[in-house]
Amino acid sequence: MMRQKPYLRLFASLVALAGLAIAPVAALSAPAATGGSADATLAARPMTQAEILMLAEKVANYQIAMLAAGQVHPRNAADSTDPKGWVQGAFFIGLTHLADRSQSPQYRDFLIARGESNRWELGRRLYHADDHTVGQAYVWASRHGAGPAALAPMRKAFDLILANPSRADLAFVERPAGAGDPLCFDRWCWCDALFMSPPAFIELSQVTGDPRYAAFAKTEFWAATDYLQDKESGLYFRDSRFFDRRGENGEKVFWSRGNGWVFAGLANILTHLPETDPDRARFEALFKTMATRLISIQKSDGYWNASLLGDPGGSLPESSGTGFFVYGLAWGIRSGLLDPAVYAPHVELGWQALTRSVHDNGKLGWVQPISDRPELNTFDDSQIYGVGAFLLAATAVSDLQDTPGVKSKSRRKR
Repeated sequence: MMRQKPYLRLFASLVALAGLAIAPVAALSAPAATGGSADATLAARPMTQAEILMLAEKVANYQIAMLAAGQVHPRNAADSTDPKGWVQGAFFIGLTHLADRSQSPQYRDFLIARGESNRWELGRRLYHADDHTVGQAYVWASRHGAGPAALAPMRKAFDLILANPSRADLAFVERPAGAGDPLCFDRWCWCDALFMSPPAFIELSQVTGDPRYAAFAKTEFWAATDYLQDKESGLYFRDSRFFDRRGENGEKVFWSRGNGWVFAGLANILTHLPETDPDRARFEALFKTMATRLISIQKSDGYWNASLLGDPGGSLPESSGTGFFVYGLAWGIRSGLLDPAVYAPHVELGWQALTRSVHDNGKLGWVQPISDRPELNTFDDSQIYGVGAFLLAATAVSDLQDTPGVKSKSRRKR
């Protein structure tokens, strides 16, 4: 039988999953779209592991249906349509976690088909971390049927980087319009990059047995951390432009999603970093430092502010940063790094907030549009990468349902 062309396989996968997106999930109908503190008069009950994954599938299916229809939210940037870019790449990473837990083979089929349609290529910019994001889904695909072919273009690109590492300064200096990216983008000079690229390098070392990729990633990760992390708070500035900026009340400006990228990136790094790695203790210490700080600034409604140290009483919900934080905290409990007695209540509170961000049809709301700083958003704002964060959080929370010593109280407002 003639082998189906990649783009035809991708189209078939999209059509199949778009059909799933309209399947009713009556038991998990969305609550009132306030995103604020839960109404105590509403009935609540614990969510089972199956129900958590059912909600995750509902959200994933809605997003895949939008991709199948060629639709993006009107406030999405043009790069949202790039199947090799970071916007979709972050979604694919979340989808790999769902595919590992779902009984449905369609998610695996979609990811394989997407990789084949991309010819397993990264984005066009060799050094740019955003264009490495999708490589994490390729490494997953190589382990789930695609084989070594899924790694070949990425290895070629990363070998070029290792042979000619950038020596760019990490200071963020904006260039005139039309002149291209800031020169520092050839390295990890903005905190988002620590989710996009280092896990791909480290996981590639794990799957190939070649230590050079992880060695490079660790060196560059610590260079970025030494430069961008605020020693007083333990949080990350988005880039050097924010070192001296202050909010309305004189507070330092730490962007929620930017720190979410870092925290989720740390979880993904530690997942694939060997226990015997000499840098592991340092990564674990950093992860714990951020976790401690994050639970101290979580709002009473379960969300984190778009500006983490901003006024909690006057800030709207924001689900992408919250999704990454819930993922990291739940992963940390499951991995044994975080004390469930301390951290599980914060996971529960954050998960409740995330479920309130889901529309009846599976659309994820309250996602801040593409930016580089805290900005306002609405319940109607939905972005592809935000769905990736939600899937990471949902699958990590579902894992806690059978974690010894963790009594789950995850609830869904009905």
